Amino acid sequence: MQEKLKAIATGARTDISMAKSQEELKKIQVKYLGKKGEITAVLRGMGQLSPEERPLIGSLANKIRDELEALFAERELQLRKEEQQRRIAAEKVDITLPGRPQELGHLHPLTTVMDEIAEIFLGMGFTIADGPEVETDYYNFEALNIPKDHPARDMQDSFYFNPEMLLRTHTSPVQVHTMEKLAPQVPVRIIAPGKVYRRDDDATHSPMFHQVEGLVIDYNVSLADLKGTLLLFARQMFGSHQQVRLRPSFFPFTEPSAEVDISCVMCHGKGCKVCKDTGWIEILGSGMVHPRVLEMSGYDPELYTGYAFGMGVERIAMLKYGVDDLRLFFQNDIRMLRQFR
Repeated sequence: MQEKLKAIATGARTDISMAKSQEELKKIQVKYLGKKGEITAVLRGMGQLSPEERPLIGSLANKIRDELEALFAERELQLRKEEQQRRIAAEKVDITLPGRPQELGHLHPLTTVMDEIAEIFLGMGFTIADGPEVETDYYNFEALNIPKDHPARDMQDSFYFNPEMLLRTHTSPVQVHTMEKLAPQVPVRIIAPGKVYRRDDDATHSPMFHQVEGLVIDYNVSLADLKGTLLLFARQMFGSHQQVRLRPSFFPFTEPSAEVDISCVMCHGKGCKVCKDTGWIEILGSGMVHPRVLEMSGYDPELYTGYAFGMGVERIAMLKYGVDDLRLFFQNDIRMLRQFR
């Protein structure tokens, strides 16, 4: 029995030293020390020995097992180091080089412009109002003086879920929700930033875009208040040299209505190809809140007046950053976005 144990130990030492991988070493360990291994088999046969031999064989078997376990652990550590060295050599990595720093992200330019717009109006005493992007036909159109047969719908009828529900085409429904909630309290002074949706897709339009609309209702609010507010906004957004002009226009929810131009951001009003030599660039629409809109939302048009305005965030960003194609904001070209760190 002793000779058998010694022969097993000799064979195990040879196999351990010849193992080429951790997987191969594991199989050798199972062969000798596993539940059905050779050392285990010898120990199970000790019942056939005489009482005098059992202590000697048991002590020898335990000694050999402890020795083999130490050899297995030593060889496993050696094989692990050899495997690590092979991987380093294969990858050809200089582990003494400093690590590559993680590049920090930054806000999307549209987010930056929307935040800047909000900060300007917050500084003028406005508050931010929010509303659902899925709206009813009533809040998106009818409460804004755009009945079902009105031709103004032709430009906006877009993404319907059913005849009475659609993705909002402007953030004006937020104004209606706010008026219904606050009426007849004054003053009302809010902006409504958010995403809107229309069937447009070209260099200056997108099916999804962003708007910031504003609403003020109080006693004796005039068109002069509207122009003063927009002049202050234009100067804070584009520079203190800015001027604004209001051109007559038509919107169903305002009366009178006006398109708002600013002096060209490229030529400062002198005339260039960007402004078509006019010196002016249109940036938003505005007007005095239509008396019918006030009345439908709970305000007495004989007591209160108000003004409203709405601007496309993409339009403002294109002018501010000199971007000539709106679609660049949505293509996620990292070369373009990195310019706005």
